[in-house]
Amino acid sequence: MIYWLYARLLKRQITDLPGHVCFMIDAKDMADAPEKLYRVTSWCNAISAYVAKHPPSASAGIRGLTFHISTPAQGGPDAFLPAVRKIGTIARLNLHYGDHTEVTGTGMDVVVAVGKSGREEITECIRRMARDRVPADTVDEQLLDSYLTFRYMPDVVIKSGGDHLTDFLIWQSVYSELFFSDVNWKYFRYVDFLRILRDYQSRIRRFGK
Repeated sequence: MIYWLYARLLKRQITDLPGHVCFMIDAKDMADAPEKLYRVTSWCNAISAYVAKHPPSASAGIRGLTFHISTPAQGGPDAFLPAVRKIGTIARLNLHYGDHTEVTGTGMDVVVAVGKSGREEITECIRRMARDRVPADTVDEQLLDSYLTFRYMPDVVIKSGGDHLTDFLIWQSVYSELFFSDVNWKYFRYVDFLRILRDYQSRIRRFGK
């Protein structure tokens, strides 16, 4: 009962949601709680629907969600892919692992990237521009953006368990708001997520200015 009341109180304080949220988790996190990805996706759907129905909010809701798994869990990605694919029943799932890409479902865009590296992504962008014989003096931020695999900038990057971030989205997340939770991924709760969303709306974003 107390948990339910606290979650309700937190929700009432949220009127401005980030457009895109990114969670960075590691192999142990994924092995401990593979079903948590589906649960977090459902939280995003729920809070977006709630905020939209309660003025004075003018938020468009959470439009995109990313889960980066730094390395495959023990036994390889096949061990947790069924849990990941379940997301496609409540959202539009874009699953990237190895050289494979799968797209299923409809709704909010959810990206699950397994073992992807931001430095490798930037290196591949440069290689592709070289193969396309792009003149050096025409290369700018917009052109590099167009060569990226993951073409979005998360408003919020969350790392549970208090560990360090990976280099995933190293270009895209330069102006993101970073949140480090001391709660391990397995025990990360809806109220922990709501706290982060509440704190996000109180931050003044400067975008490097």
